[in-house]
Amino acid sequence: MDREQLEPLLAAGDGEAPSTALDALRDGASHVVWEGTTSAESLAHIYGRRLRHTLRKGIETTGLERAVELLSRHGQPVRLGQINSSDGAWVFMLFITEDGRGLVACTGVRQSAQSGPGS
Repeated sequence: MDREQLEPLLAAGDGEAPSTALDALRDGASHVVWEGTTSAESLAHIYGRRLRHTLRKGIETTGLERAVELLSRHGQPVRLGQINSSDGAWVFMLFITEDGRGLVACTGVRQSAQSGPGS
């Protein structure tokens, strides 16, 4: 899926996460949408655990709680995509309908600063 196909999906998305992911994409972020699908229910479970982990550790996220809610209600397989902001500060996960025509959910997590060699 190319950038021109992702932009309208994110633009139609609800909330801060799709909007922020769209801004990152338009700012030159790298992106990928993988082939195949995954159960939305299993992803809701996985991202529910990630939500609890990020809350416990104080990791900044956007749209994670909403993504878990939307995935748990979706009931159909989804395609996974990822956007990595050009500055490396954010990674966004995209959950796209099986036919690639709609965005089910989007979430982003702020990346911690990486320690350099010798740190």
